[in-house]
Amino acid sequence: MKIQQLRFLIEVVDSGLNVTLAAERLFTSQPGVSKQIRLLEEEAGVTIFERSGKRFTGLTAAGEAMTRAARRVLLEAENFKRVADEFRDESAGTLTVATTHTQARYVLPRVVAEFTRRYPQVRLAIREGDPHRVVENLQRGEADIGIATEALASAPGLVSLPAYSWHHLLIAPAGHPLLAQDALTLQTLASHPLITYDPAFSGRSRIDEAFRRADIEPNLVLTAVDSDVIKTYVSLGLGVGIIASMAFDSQRDSGLVAIDVGHLFGANITRLALRRGALPRRFAMAFVELLAPQLTPELVSAASREGGQSYDI
Repeated sequence: MKIQQLRFLIEVVDSGLNVTLAAERLFTSQPGVSKQIRLLEEEAGVTIFERSGKRFTGLTAAGEAMTRAARRVLLEAENFKRVADEFRDESAGTLTVATTHTQARYVLPRVVAEFTRRYPQVRLAIREGDPHRVVENLQRGEADIGIATEALASAPGLVSLPAYSWHHLLIAPAGHPLLAQDALTLQTLASHPLITYDPAFSGRSRIDEAFRRADIEPNLVLTAVDSDVIKTYVSLGLGVGIIASMAFDSQRDSGLVAIDVGHLFGANITRLALRRGALPRRFAMAFVELLAPQLTPELVSAASREGGQSYDI
């Protein structure tokens, strides 16, 4: 039994039993993957995949158990390498952070600047995507750290911790009548054209939930994944915007005025996640602490050892 065969097994499962797709992701051939799976079954003496002709249609009971074991073996193999890397050179290596555009654009620059100053020999990669892509990058071992407001808390195989909380802001051009309101209400907002995030991003679920609970239909005229896009169209007068608080800067966003609407939509929690059981390098833990000082290496290690999924502090 070889580590490579276990990687092939996991990739086939994670590719939805599509061997061709698994081969593409592994940069090898489809017959090569099929051969290694067959050899693994022969050596183990059990059938891993249910088949219809040459096509995989599901995992057998033995296959499900072996897949879980294979994930543990591969994770420990990665941890073995990390231990060696740590003792060989604790200040050099690669750190990959998967996150959303809002985090990468507005929250991480100060963290990255300080991190690169402390660890000039670490190659840092930022992978942007929607929250579900962040989860996928972590689960597949393609990222060391994930940062997002959505999806991380409930994702299997991950340990997530609260990094920081934030509110939504209403933004409008200076002089807009909404800015003169003494107390904004959902009903008042719904009477104006609204521009906000795509449903998968930046606390949009809380916005939808608030309107739904009040039985009010908002007039959504445009949605986007990028706060800068929202601000651009608000500046053009197409509507008022609802954005994350960290995405607004009064000097940078001159011409727009922001009002905190946390009382309407509640607080949002941006979470940081790691793969459960993974052993982060020391510089990875330093990156975590720069983002969220309360997430000390001791706390993160303890959470990971407990084997839970989502934690609050």
